[in-house]
Amino acid sequence: MNICPVEKFRMVMFYTYVLESIQFDQIYVGFTEDLKKRLIEHNQGLSPSTKPYRPWKLIYYEACLNENDAMRREKYLKTTQGRRLLYRRLKDYRYHQKHIS
Repeated sequence: MNICPVEKFRMVMFYTYVLESIQFDQIYVGFTEDLKKRLIEHNQGLSPSTKPYRPWKLIYYEACLNENDAMRREKYLKTTQGRRLLYRRLKDYRYHQKHIS
């Protein structure tokens, strides 16, 4: 059986992501292997923790080759220190969003 050369180099990525509620002043941090599918699930209300704040938009993500690294990053970004880092990282984006409204 021959394996397509492209398939041989296909890597599985794990994503730590940040969503922002379009209607409420809420953000959500999570991790997944399929970023597009996970965003759809959040917007369909399939996650109890994000359902009340729909709709969501993706505002930031990081990709990792290792699932544990992505999970560790998610846990860190949910801490007080991690939130501060995230807000500094997204400073221009958040400033722009507040001044458009």
